[in-house]
Amino acid sequence: MENDYKIWLDRAKSSLLISKTRTDENVFYEDLCFQAQQAVEKSLKGLLIFYNVDPEKTHNLVSLIKELSKYIELPKEIDETVILNDYAIQTRYPGDYTPVEEEEYNNAIMLAEKWVKWIDEKIKGLIKKSKENAEQLYLDNMEMDRSGD
Repeated sequence: MENDYKIWLDRAKSSLLISKTRTDENVFYEDLCFQAQQAVEKSLKGLLIFYNVDPEKTHNLVSLIKELSKYIELPKEIDETVILNDYAIQTRYPGDYTPVEEEEYNNAIMLAEKWVKWIDEKIKGLIKKSKENAEQLYLDNMEMDRSGD
């Protein structure tokens, strides 16, 4: 369970890669935007798991951001990702919606790339800080042991 967050981040990066693979005009932007939404969703869930929080089973980025904000200060700009929520439900299946155009698709990819990268770097930074704190605690304990002799 300790490294489950890594699995979620790996899956987020996989979804991001899939979202950028429009190899054919028969691949719908809507489907690729869904993968962009999934990349952000999975990375948010990975960060929650990093904080030992069992994420809610939801596609709603607003809910995930709200839950995550209890444990970490998030940049206000992360709210821009909520526009990706439409791709999790509305555009996944044929129906009554406006088709996604290339500009909208590019924006979805830009948002997904930005936030998957931010979350990945945030976790790496937290791990580094934790290791530094553990090393400093060890050194402090060694110093106290020596001064107690």
